[in-house]
Amino acid sequence: MKLSPPWIRDFVDLTVDDRRLAEDLTNVGISVEGISGSGGDTVFEMEIGTNRPDAMNHYGVAREAAAIYDLPLKQLSALSSQPSAKPNDTAFPITVEEPSLCPRFSARVIRGTRILPSPDKTAHRLQLLDQRPISNAVDATNYVLWEIGKPTHVFDMDLLEGGRIIVRKARDGETLKTLDGIERKLTSEDLVVCDAKKPVGLAGVMGGYDTMITEKTKNIVIESAWWDPGIVRRMSRRHGLHTDASHRFERGADFESTVLSCDLVAQMILESGGGKVLGNVVDVMSTNMEQAPIVLHMAEVRRILGGNLDSGQIFRLLKRLGFDLIPKGQEDDAQFQVRIPSWRLDVEREIDVIEEIARLHGYDRFENTLPAYSGAVVELPHAPMDAAFRRRALALGYNEALSLTFISHADAEKFSSSSAEIKVLELENPLSEEASVMRTSLVPGMLDMLAWNVNRDVPDARLFEIGSLYELSGGERVEPKRACLGATVTAVRNSLPASGTLDVSKGEHAAAAEAFRGFRGDVENLLAAFGGEPTYDRQTSEYFDPGRSARARVNGSVVAQFGLIHPEVAAARKLRQDVFLAEFDLEQLYKNGLRPVRFSPPGKYPAMERDFSFVFADAVSFEEMQQAVAAAGVAEPREFGPVEIFRGGAIGPGKYSILLRVRFQSPDRTLREDEVAQWSGKIVAALTGLGGVQRV
Repeated sequence: MKLSPPWIRDFVDLTVDDRRLAEDLTNVGISVEGISGSGGDTVFEMEIGTNRPDAMNHYGVAREAAAIYDLPLKQLSALSSQPSAKPNDTAFPITVEEPSLCPRFSARVIRGTRILPSPDKTAHRLQLLDQRPISNAVDATNYVLWEIGKPTHVFDMDLLEGGRIIVRKARDGETLKTLDGIERKLTSEDLVVCDAKKPVGLAGVMGGYDTMITEKTKNIVIESAWWDPGIVRRMSRRHGLHTDASHRFERGADFESTVLSCDLVAQMILESGGGKVLGNVVDVMSTNMEQAPIVLHMAEVRRILGGNLDSGQIFRLLKRLGFDLIPKGQEDDAQFQVRIPSWRLDVEREIDVIEEIARLHGYDRFENTLPAYSGAVVELPHAPMDAAFRRRALALGYNEALSLTFISHADAEKFSSSSAEIKVLELENPLSEEASVMRTSLVPGMLDMLAWNVNRDVPDARLFEIGSLYELSGGERVEPKRACLGATVTAVRNSLPASGTLDVSKGEHAAAAEAFRGFRGDVENLLAAFGGEPTYDRQTSEYFDPGRSARARVNGSVVAQFGLIHPEVAAARKLRQDVFLAEFDLEQLYKNGLRPVRFSPPGKYPAMERDFSFVFADAVSFEEMQQAVAAAGVAEPREFGPVEIFRGGAIGPGKYSILLRVRFQSPDRTLREDEVAQWSGKIVAALTGLGGVQRV
């Protein structure tokens, strides 16, 4: 936003130069980001917070400058000596059918004016702010907008059918051609300014094309209203129209400035184009928007800011900002009843008033003190487990990332693995349809982050996130804690031992299986930090590839599911390569506690290995083989695991061949051949009992 220092100086007699003014304004929260030009063409590049619409204009900044330097602020006035039409001229009729959305509507009528180019001063000041001069009447509304921050609008009175203005809700199917030349279809959710027959303006957003000021205009209606910020915001978004007017009305305009802004616009038009005003201003007001007074306690001011401000200083600081104060109580428990000025809609609570005191007094003038605290740092119960999980994930080469806590309804339905009793938490005022509910899964955010990296030439991305989900269960809000691990297939391949790449000569299926085993190794490494022995099955969510995914259970509870994201899901999110994902239920995982670290010295006696080759039906899992061997009563197996899996060739459909290796070793003696042969027989019997056929 651009503002002109010479224009600011019209309202307060400043003795400091522009650079000092810019620095002092920034120190009180009215940020000046840069200065351009020189002399009368100097321009401030301002960054005004959305909560300060009162400072988005020259008079508002002048008010701040007057408070900073304790100087008088010149008062605005208009139409003190302008010609009027005949006393018997009737006022312009205005009807407000939606008083809750338009509690005040002010208007003035000018007859017999001429539409001319604006005076040089007006045109030059608008051009400095990147505003294109149009005509004296239109420029007067823009000038007043930038002068006092109150949007106004001018109609050609002769083009208003029926000679009246009505503020009402639009009817479904009505249309309005706005000043930008676009015909817009209206709904009953739109608030419009109408004549007796049709809409002539989108309230608080933009005026209508058919009643705009042209060089033929002779008679003008000046409108200045106060619109409900919520409906202006919704209309602006619905119609894709963000204007200087809507920008201010969305944040809350000064309720008391409607008549003044009408008068200022009228005065500029009369001075440049002549004419006469018709009667008095029409001011339709259904509700007074005066804010309730706030009680300010001196004890609270001292508690928040310290004890170096007395009642007199506070009184003077707030008076300089336009607040009215009525002292109450004695010095020990002094109170002020603070009346809030109409332009400060952002001040609603006692702490807001205290902030005004602090920023005008100067944050740098308060002593640096620490708040009193008699307790001690308390570590949350799950902090050590969070640290263990994070430490292992970082050691595996994953970078921690944070995703948005908002997702779309579609993602909530697709990626949530919760039960039907769990409901989503919807946002009342979502930023967009893609961020309309609180997240019920970390998966959408992880997929978006991986896609963002892949699309920016980071093909080997590996990320993890620890965070909460947000759900409604039985009418109560719950926030279960989860973790998500994500890696591209390129990253998984690069993390494998030896050359770091898969041996594609083994075939596509074998290469994919090897990549899955590599990612599974990362998941198992993370689970190994916690107690319990995980078992695995294939009952994963639909967004995983069913042939390359698994679910981990510890003590009967699901603690994780992981695998390759289904190709259809990856394609829908425009992922350029395969992606592996793992979800961890940290609440269930943390119930098992951290696994105690125990050291077992290397065996002193030689180990003996035996290989067993079997053919099994696809329905038989390795976990079942582990359980069968454990139940066989074999005394000394140090390791038991698969070495190779093969399908096809001589192996019939629905079956697979697996090569299992068992390593026997005793901690206190050398094993005999007959012992190993006996145990091997038990293993063969156990595997045969599962339906396996031993291959010779």
